[in-house]
Amino acid sequence: MIWRKDYEKQFIGMRRTWEDRGGKMDKRKIKEQIFEKIIEYYALKKEEERFVPGESKVHFAGRVYDYKEMITMVDAVLDFWLTLGKYDHLFRDVFSKFLDVKHVILVNSGSSANLLAISALKSSQLEHPLKKGEEVITPAATFPTTLSPIIQNNLIPVFVDIELGTYNINVKELESAICEKTRAIFLPHTLGNPNEMDVIMEIAAENNLYVIEDACDALGSKYDGRFLGTFGDFGTFSFYPAHHITMGEGGAIVTNNDSLSSIVHSMRDWGRACTCPECILVKDPNAMCPLRFSYKTEDLPEDYDKRYIYIHEGYNLKPTDIQAALGYEQLKKFPDFMKKRRQNFEILYDEFSKYEDYFILPYSLPKSEPCWFAFPITVRENARFKRRDIVQFLERNNIETRLLFAGNILNQPAYKNIAYRKVGNLANTNKAMKHTFFIGVYPGIGEEEMKYILEKIREFVWRYK
Repeated sequence: MIWRKDYEKQFIGMRRTWEDRGGKMDKRKIKEQIFEKIIEYYALKKEEERFVPGESKVHFAGRVYDYKEMITMVDAVLDFWLTLGKYDHLFRDVFSKFLDVKHVILVNSGSSANLLAISALKSSQLEHPLKKGEEVITPAATFPTTLSPIIQNNLIPVFVDIELGTYNINVKELESAICEKTRAIFLPHTLGNPNEMDVIMEIAAENNLYVIEDACDALGSKYDGRFLGTFGDFGTFSFYPAHHITMGEGGAIVTNNDSLSSIVHSMRDWGRACTCPECILVKDPNAMCPLRFSYKTEDLPEDYDKRYIYIHEGYNLKPTDIQAALGYEQLKKFPDFMKKRRQNFEILYDEFSKYEDYFILPYSLPKSEPCWFAFPITVRENARFKRRDIVQFLERNNIETRLLFAGNILNQPAYKNIAYRKVGNLANTNKAMKHTFFIGVYPGIGEEEMKYILEKIREFVWRYK
């Protein structure tokens, strides 16, 4: 093939040039050269980035990175293992220590993490698995892939209202939602704001309920000194570019329960019986796993390979090692990311607190330490303007806004005909759907961008003085 001949000719020429200089073809040295070029490329790229007020977009979220992430990802590409390997191990080790949790399972998205978490609770390997038609309590103001796994597993969602300001589930109504069919609580920590986890876990324990924490927006947030995602049976995280750290696409499930971890591993990996978290074959691809031919079942031959025995209806929901490499490098920056998010939130809070006649401000509970995903704002019903007025003004001035996800998700076309139960009239959920939006606090919003946001907020509000 022509391209192959050209490639071989080029490679031979490179080798001769290297040898003429007194060197030998050395993978390590070539890697170093590649990494040096990446640093040069990144420096040139950064020179082109400049914020121009009114012209540049102020995003509500986005990826924040430097040449280190690029180098680590390229290192994974050069190894060409591709599927989960060394960077998976590195990421999980750092992440589990950060959260102080026993098990971390990487997946390809936060949505997949939610799907696996609720699916695992239906496993026949559990003593008391969830069964078709049983109920799962969840807030009506939510994200689609917090709700969809409940429906897809033939469970019945029970919708509870939220509180304006925290935008989390109303704990008083949660308790009244429980009946003999209730088996689990599926809680998102909305925009990184912690739910009242001590009360919720007490309610769950009294009623023998499973708890899944959707912490996709809440990495780094704490309640009573403990990281969110570590209270329940499962915690789920997303590493989409909009979230606190990124893998591009990616997510994780965390748990302190050995059995639940094994079930999730199986379901993530096609449903197979082979679920060892530290696979010997990753460390040494030429090794023979001592467990491969020792798994016994009634209906399969005695010598059947464990890697081809399936004990769950599973999927392939793994990310790549390239993504894990990106996430591993992002974790090193996360303490600075948390600090910047909190700083940006406080700046916006100080500004909006001047206009409480117009806005309901966000708040967190006394034991909470939020690492905010965004800054939520609810326009008061008696304000001189509507949500659309301020949202359209900000968007025209290149300041991105977003609504509170699906709002009352029962009003969304996809969920019009589902089986469900609800508690009360969901009044606050409906208010949030009509009057709430949010703007960004992510680390990519620097001093210039924040100054511009504040100027535009003041300009808008003065129109209605």
